Amino acid sequence: MELLHTWVNDLNGLVWGVPMLILILCTGLFLMLRLKLMPLAKLGTGFRLMWKGRTKDDDESGEISPFQALMTCLAATVGTGNIAGVATAIFLGGPGALFWMWCTALVGMATKYSEVVLAVHYREKGERGEHVGGPMYAIRNGLGPRWAWLGGAFALFGGLAGFGIGNMVQVNSMAQALDATFAIPLWVTGVVTMVVVGLVILGGIKRIGAVASSLVPAMCIAYIIAAIVVLIVHAEAIPHALGLVFTHAFTPAAATGGFAGAAVMAAIRFGVARGIFSNEAGLGTAGIAQAAGTTNSAVRSGMIGMLGTFIDTLVICTMTGLAILCSGLWTSGQSGAALSAAAFESAMPGVGGVILTVALVVFAFTTILGWSYYCERCWEFLAGAKTILPFRIVFVAAVPFGAIAHLDFAWLLADTLNGLMAIPNLISLLLLSPVVVKLTRDYFAKA
Repeated sequence: MELLHTWVNDLNGLVWGVPMLILILCTGLFLMLRLKLMPLAKLGTGFRLMWKGRTKDDDESGEISPFQALMTCLAATVGTGNIAGVATAIFLGGPGALFWMWCTALVGMATKYSEVVLAVHYREKGERGEHVGGPMYAIRNGLGPRWAWLGGAFALFGGLAGFGIGNMVQVNSMAQALDATFAIPLWVTGVVTMVVVGLVILGGIKRIGAVASSLVPAMCIAYIIAAIVVLIVHAEAIPHALGLVFTHAFTPAAATGGFAGAAVMAAIRFGVARGIFSNEAGLGTAGIAQAAGTTNSAVRSGMIGMLGTFIDTLVICTMTGLAILCSGLWTSGQSGAALSAAAFESAMPGVGGVILTVALVVFAFTTILGWSYYCERCWEFLAGAKTILPFRIVFVAAVPFGAIAHLDFAWLLADTLNGLMAIPNLISLLLLSPVVVKLTRDYFAKA
């Protein structure tokens, strides 16, 4: 077992190493330039389309509204990475890590736009008559049968990774947070979460979309308001905090207090890695949910889908990062969710930690819902619709085990598989980029 752990750890270092991070960033930059900065220029258009897409149009094909599809994507991405991930990036890479998170998000908008465009353009009807799509279908239908093995690799990595990173790791974070703040036993959190998750995902994408469209906007707005309160309390520190972000993005951060210091490469590495972990641009998951949305235009779906990266990283992660920096506690030696909780507690004594715990629990819960759908579609691609019900049962049954188990190896393995998903997706994005450009050009030529 120790040998297996060492091997997976070495593989994880390669998967999330500098070459992969550069590949993801360069792919996003390449797509952004090929699209002539359209994702940035049309950001406002994307928000207008999202607002118009709150209801399902019967004249268009799909199972859920475009808004519900976006909220399902956000349900999966807005999670522990927005709270613990940002804090960890700052702890390991210094304030400059936040700058590189922003860079990841800016080019990641082009990546996610392209992922969604291809997923919707190459989607198909599944055995049950529902629309299915994602990188695996884009690879098979866009690149041809001889590339189908690459789509199969993506589906296998995604189908396995979801049990860890989208299930047990999330409920474990929930259980630990509730135990520390409210003294709720781990097993109680596991059982209750299992029941609630089961009630939602056994109803399929329509029920997941309905729950996500109600829960995700509320939780995001509430969290942003709480973070704004922290920033108002520490308002005089905001200019200094922003100065730290831009200064240490290009110069090393010296050791101070409990902070061990960080080189520029550490700021880049941890900023990019945590940014990708949070918004999933480059992993290909967003297209799986967007392919179920009602639409007759892949480009329109893409402009709505790319908002997920903007909201997740440029809004929510930024609020967390600035709250931590403005509180001055980033040098305290604390890391992860404890650092974020301390920052909120410093501005709202007695309630800040509670607010962050509740946010972490809700964020983690919605991540489980979103990833359940991603995994389900991966297994359906690999083995057909007959796997859907067994998968849902096994996925729900795994929840309580995640709450009580020690997940060091499970987290490492899931994180590695999660990163491996990017390889087939990035290959397909680069090879099919002419299709994305042509569809985009044709759409705006008719607009």
